Amino acid sequence: MNRINAIKFMHCPKLIKATCLILCIFLALSSSFNVIGQTIYGSHQVFTVAKIYVDVTAKTASAARRKALAKGEREAFYVLLKRLTLRIDHDRLPVLDAKQISAYVQDFGVTNEKNSRIRYLADLTYRFKPNDVRLLLRDSEVQFAETISKPILVLPVYQLAGAAFLWDNPNPWREAWVGNPKTIKTRIQRRVVGLVPMVFGNGDLTDIATISAELAVKGDMQSLLAIAKKYQVAASLVVLANLRSTPQGLTVLKVRVSKYDRHASRQVFSMLIKAKKMESVGVLLRRSAKEVITRIEELWKVDNLLKFENIGVITVTLPINSLAEWVDVRRRLVKVAVVESAELVIFSRKEVRLNIHFIGEHDQLKLALAQLDMNLMEEEGSWILRTQKPN
Repeated sequence: MNRINAIKFMHCPKLIKATCLILCIFLALSSSFNVIGQTIYGSHQVFTVAKIYVDVTAKTASAARRKALAKGEREAFYVLLKRLTLRIDHDRLPVLDAKQISAYVQDFGVTNEKNSRIRYLADLTYRFKPNDVRLLLRDSEVQFAETISKPILVLPVYQLAGAAFLWDNPNPWREAWVGNPKTIKTRIQRRVVGLVPMVFGNGDLTDIATISAELAVKGDMQSLLAIAKKYQVAASLVVLANLRSTPQGLTVLKVRVSKYDRHASRQVFSMLIKAKKMESVGVLLRRSAKEVITRIEELWKVDNLLKFENIGVITVTLPINSLAEWVDVRRRLVKVAVVESAELVIFSRKEVRLNIHFIGEHDQLKLALAQLDMNLMEEEGSWILRTQKPN
């Protein structure tokens, strides 16, 4: 708004001034929202790889740092590619040299840096260029997913000789997931490495009073919903591990993963993992935990692979009670990986109508929207988009 128009606006009657203000806000929002469509997707969190530890020795401190940064960069790059893709495709990932990998780095950060005359140690965090990484995978014909699920609460229950352990100390199965109980702090334990963020309970007195190992194994819905509510998650996973020996004397771990939310409960999968020769129980449990995590994330990726051959458009109506609601939905839509763009069609005091261009099928769009507390439903032949309160 230039200076002359600003002066005129200041002298408008109140009603006209309010109308002008709404129009200005509307034009600003609609314009900025169309710009969003020019980026392929909006969720960049997944393209950040943190806690890459390097420890490199060279002839000089500067040489050690250069080698460490190059090493960390390469490691972070392939951590990212494996995070986005299915394990079956990891052998088909593009192989790049150091210079090529550097072209995909947006920026990086360094913490816990230590160095001597010949040695360099640090924890590195890299942020990669989302669109460039996507184009690389597409050109390599490797399918990938980038929708991040809502956090889930993991309850590792350990069964041994007829007894079940959850919050007990020791519970070596929980330690395999969370770490040594001596290092567990009172804050919520989180794992945000892949596309499925995982939350682990503190094991405090409230947790112990809310759900026991026996209730978790039985799938007591009241207790499971209560513990999920405490940690503000939509679902809980009871990961039951039963350690036993076969008649041949082999140690095996049977793992059963069951999911519980306010809508339903179901067994997700089960696995039987055999101990390797001379492998201790602790190592077996840690290896099994990693395998279960990989399986959980693989199932999520399969449901959320970006299918570029299927490009769709859907007209949705968003009921609103205030301008703030629309601004909030616009902010959420930017983060939805399968949404390619969104065109504002109608804007009124009570509703917004959008054309959402998306990749994949309707069910995939609904699943992606649900991760950001948006519910897409078909009602009487029309698609309605409603926001939900976060869990």
